[in-house]
Amino acid sequence: MKNLRVIAVLLVVLAVAGITAAQDDTIDTPLESFFRGGVANSGDYDAEPLADAPEVRWQFETRRPIRTTPAVAGGLAYTGSEAGVLHAVDVQSGELVWEFDAGESIVSTPAVVDSAVVFGSHAGSVYRLDAATGEPLWEFETGGQVYSSAAIADGVVYIGSRDNNLYALDFETGELLWQFDTGGEVWSSPAVSDGLVFVGSRGGDVFALDAATGDMVWTLETGAQVDASPAVLDGTVYIGSRDRTFYALDALTGDVRWSVEMDSIIYSSAAVTPDAVYVNDFDGHFVALSPADGAVLWTFEIGGPAYSSPSVAGGVVYVMTEAEGLMFALDAATGEEVWRYQTGREGDWRSSTPVIVDGVLFIGSDSMGLLALD
Repeated sequence: MKNLRVIAVLLVVLAVAGITAAQDDTIDTPLESFFRGGVANSGDYDAEPLADAPEVRWQFETRRPIRTTPAVAGGLAYTGSEAGVLHAVDVQSGELVWEFDAGESIVSTPAVVDSAVVFGSHAGSVYRLDAATGEPLWEFETGGQVYSSAAIADGVVYIGSRDNNLYALDFETGELLWQFDTGGEVWSSPAVSDGLVFVGSRGGDVFALDAATGDMVWTLETGAQVDASPAVLDGTVYIGSRDRTFYALDALTGDVRWSVEMDSIIYSSAAVTPDAVYVNDFDGHFVALSPADGAVLWTFEIGGPAYSSPSVAGGVVYVMTEAEGLMFALDAATGEEVWRYQTGREGDWRSSTPVIVDGVLFIGSDSMGLLALD
């Protein structure tokens, strides 16, 4: 391991127990957490919505901006920052439990599974840490910065790198199982479904690979870089491209089932439910599309570009915008505004995606650190 250090932060057990006992709204967290809510990247969370404008439950400040989406599991919220530090924060109190210094900026969202947390860094490495203590378990070095977030399925870690490759690593050992050259930098985070791995490339392509071997099953060439992460639901892959087109693809063949031309480039990933596909472009247009044929169900103007991806929970969709640093909560069926909340400043380049767990919304901010809102 190079330049790795773990800063253990001892919790005062009685004090924390006292805080928890005094709260009637204890947060019940899952055991696992992935970017976009699961390995299919749907962005759809099984949680109660925030029906009213939220208040800050707690705020955890970081030295540098947060670009990662929080991972919330096992009583902890995990987030990386541009300072190169991964923080594990107690979800009840907002107190720091441990830190891990990766040496360079972290924009790869952590994945938590089987008591381990996996993420990448600008140093080009993929790390597996003990989720409870932050102790390093293994490190795998790629040839470029890691923006991609990991999908973990059937004992395999799938993650991309700016060295153009998608990697499949053994979850227990970190050993390389296979790698696939996409022909361009991989900013996209892979999705896994039915034995296939789907990922976009800055070479302009969307790929479906055999999850066990890395063999290419199909590829779709778009007209520009693909930064968005694919979302998979009911045999369809949903993904946007910088060619201003949003695609719905047959997961087995790659055939285009339908496509919609947007007014500007598509950078962020879509949120997908059985009722609607939610996607925004860089001109501030946020739309809900029919999963069946791409027909526009409703539109909402968010006022500016969005680097963050939308999330859905309990009939409410949450979307960020650079305009005034706002986050909107919209009725998922009608697009009507439920509330708005300022989570940063205009121009912050806020890429963290809202995560909803047990009625609490977690979000990373450039200027406000990690926020828990309820």
